[in-house]
This record gives sequence, C-alpha cells and structure tokens, in this order.
Amino acid sequence: MSAMPIRPSLLRRSLSPVIATAALLAFGLTGAQAKPVKSVKATKPSVQRVSAEAADPAAARTGLPATVTTALRRAHVPLSAASFYVIKVGAPRPRVSWNAEAPMNPASTMKLVTTFAGLQLLGPDYRWLTSLYADGQPGPDGVINGNVYLRGRGDPKLVPEEMAKLVTTARSTGATAINGDLVLDRSFFADTQDNSYTIDGETQRAYNVNPDALLYAFKTLTFTITPDAAGRAVDVAVTPALAQLRVDNRLTLVNGRCGDWRARANPSITPQSDGTIVAAFDGNYSADCGEHVVNLATLSHSDFIWGGFVAEWQAAGGRFVRPPGLRGGTVPRGAFLLARHYGQPLGEIVRDINKFSNNVMARQLFLTIGAEIDRSGPASTEKSTRVIKRWLSRQGLDMPDLVLENGSGLSREERISAYDMARLLQQALASNVGPVLMDSLPILGVDGTLRNRLTRANAAGNAYLKTGTLQDVRALAGYVDALDGQRYVVVAYINHPNASGAQEAHDALMQWVYKGTP
Repeated sequence: MSAMPIRPSLLRRSLSPVIATAALLAFGLTGAQAKPVKSVKATKPSVQRVSAEAADPAAARTGLPATVTTALRRAHVPLSAASFYVIKVGAPRPRVSWNAEAPMNPASTMKLVTTFAGLQLLGPDYRWLTSLYADGQPGPDGVINGNVYLRGRGDPKLVPEEMAKLVTTARSTGATAINGDLVLDRSFFADTQDNSYTIDGETQRAYNVNPDALLYAFKTLTFTITPDAAGRAVDVAVTPALAQLRVDNRLTLVNGRCGDWRARANPSITPQSDGTIVAAFDGNYSADCGEHVVNLATLSHSDFIWGGFVAEWQAAGGRFVRPPGLRGGTVPRGAFLLARHYGQPLGEIVRDINKFSNNVMARQLFLTIGAEIDRSGPASTEKSTRVIKRWLSRQGLDMPDLVLENGSGLSREERISAYDMARLLQQALASNVGPVLMDSLPILGVDGTLRNRLTRANAAGNAYLKTGTLQDVRALAGYVDALDGQRYVVVAYINHPNASGAQEAHDALMQWVYKGTP
C-alpha cells in the first residue's frame, strides 16, 4: 500500500488514509471498514509532465494542461495567484501540484472541513433539540398562568413546518391559552448577534444572516409578487407568517416592458407605534414581469422567532389571555416541559449546506460542533476552532496554516492550502461518513451549485465538487470519476481580483481530469 506523501517543507507525516480495496472507491459504499494506515515517509513527489503540453511553457512548468493555463491567461490571472492539486485516490504522488502548499482563501469549499468534522464528531443521525417550557402545568381550563420559555440549541433548519410540530406537541398536553410572556432562551450560543458584521455590508441579504441558538426560518422573509390571472391586480404573499407583520400592498398592475422590477418589488419595512411591522409595496408593476421573489433578512432574531411562534400558536388554535411580551432569559429550574422537538438529522442538513452552499446553516453547524464536544460553556467560534483543529490532529491532519473564522467560507480571513484540502478529502472518502459527505456534494451539470456547469460535457454527472466564490476568489474542491475508472481528488483555488472571470480554467481542469490524465 502507498500513502499520501509528506509535506516536505514541514517534515511531518501525512496520515491521509489509503483505501485498501477498489470496491471502497466506488460511490455509494459505506466505507465503514476502511481504516487509516500508518503513513510512510516519502520523498517530495515529482509532478508528472504532460508531453503533449510541452509547447506551452506554463503547462510544461506546472503539469497543468494548456487548456487551463491558457484560460488563466485569458482571464488575466497569473499562475502565482492560483493553486492546484490533483491526485488519484490512494496514489503516492499527485498528478498536479502547483503552489499547493500556499494558504489560500477557499471561499465556500471551507464548508467541506465543517461538514466532515460535524459528521464524524456528531454523527449523521445527530438532531438539534428545541424545547418549550412553562412556569407551571396547564390548568384544568388549559390556561398556562405564567411565562412560556422557548429554548434553542442552534437548529439550522427550524422552519415553520418544524415549529408547527413543536406547537402541536405542546397543545397535546392540554394547553389552550398562555397568560404570560414568551421568554427566549438563546444561551446555547455565546455572544448572539443580529447582523452586527457582514462581509460586504449587505445586512439584509439572506446569506449574511448571523447564527443564533434560536434561528427561525433563516431569519428571512420571502415575498412572492405575482400578477393575478385576471390581469387586474398584483398579489403579494409572504412566508413565514409573523404575528406582528402586516403587508401593505399598493402595487398597481400596468402593461408595458418590465424594466427594473426589483426597484418596485422591494418593500420598505417600518416598525409601527403599536408594535406591528409594515412591509409596504408601492408603485407600478408590469404584467410582463411575471412572478418574482424577494428575500429580505430583516428584523432581529428575537423579533423574528417571537412573531413566528405566536403566529404558529394561533394557527393551531391556541390563544393568549393578554398580548404576550417578549423577553430574553433562561429556563428556570423546575419548569414544566410542554414539548421538545428534534430537527432534521445532520446527514440531511449537510446535504443542504453543500449542495446549495448555505452559509447560515454551515455557521450553525460550526458553532454546534464546539458546544456539543466541549460542554464547558456556550458555543463560540474560538471553541469550535479548537475542537476542529484537535480533531484534525488526532487523524494526523495537522494543518498549521488552517485559519477558521466561521466555518462557512463567507470570510476574508479563512485560509487552507490545496494540499491540506486534498488530504482532508482523501481522509473523508476513506471514513465511515464518506458516502454521506460525497452524497452532499453538487454533481457537475446535474444539481446544486453545479447544475448549470458543463451540462453538455462528457464530465457531467461524473464530478462531485464543492464550489466557492467571493469577490477576488474562485474555488473548487472534491472528486472526479475519470473515464479510466479511477477517482481523483481535485482542488483548485484562485485568489486574484480577476478570479470571477476564470471559471473557464476550472471547467477545463474538470474536463481534463475526467478524460484521464496521462
């Protein structure tokens, strides 16, 4: 057996596992019997040159095909701003290793570190718990005299359907009315924030929502604007339902070209003196615009989940003796348990995170890892970073250049090298959670963030890769099944102001690997 070569510059072992049999390389096998083997010290791997590319000096120097280096030149991206690592699974040497040890901003490919860590440390069947307590048991008349307490533990997908299940369970105890306030226990996460920092200043964009122990419906309002079938009016629908939210729709349906529909479909959100919040739409909306959806991450986490709970309680037939106030606090000792609800299993959550590159869900998972493994206090980014680096070290994947900030890649600070990411991907594939992680990745030309990439290329359907884009960053990391029946780990990073124009280089790399590197 052969092992992944050591990083010569750091003179340390690479303990990425060798997959013992060809069967374990196949997509869909559990990999449960795959065990990491002791790595052996190896000399610095030499990159095999592609003789057919010798006419291109950059291709000959890097081992990359001319299609990739030409695409980089066309995008005005210097080779010094890119890194590549391509290796056949289980092989002792890479096919391509260019700038591979340089720490790079990986954008959303950092989600691979977070989701692999979560699957191994928490398990694919892990479920987040959300609980509802009361100061006392419901009386014979079903009235809860006192406050109710909603305690969250970071469920990344507590959506209206899940909240409705929690409320239904609470109602099954005989509770019909609440005569008190709603107290939100968000203490599972430390230093809860409401969009106090964003990477680009876009505080109302859904991808910038900060994590919270009581995240509800991604803290995002979704407005659907639709001209009615009769051609007389414009309908506006909103989800989720919030008890304090009112839609003021003054849109007028007109004929003519659509133009800038978004300028007229963005509501103004205004708090009112009576505690309600009005989402106002005004102006003309062309029938030619058709249906459009606007997502707004507005309100605070507290206001959002308060409105969501109250709306679901009332929708289930529950009532309030008096208008419920909103408080923050913790569940008191001896409180009566009304309901507990377990969210979707981590295996399904990881699929959402990677297929659709969901930042807020990744950040929720990142914090949960630290809180569950180190129970010395509430979740924090520092705790999660320590836990994940310790987990990596135990597997022989020490990464001194790894920088974690929030685990989602939505960061200007996070760093990992292509070499280290490739080691992680080899380790993941050989682990007992390898099939779950691989199943979560977008499939080239088929689904997720890769559904529109290379749809007519031969490589479509044969590459399972996480993508990543930020301003100045383009990233790709995952697996490609080649025509020769071999599986390759492929990592490619570009950190440069012209990165947005360099997709062609990554597309060329995927096709080249699929066709089988010589």
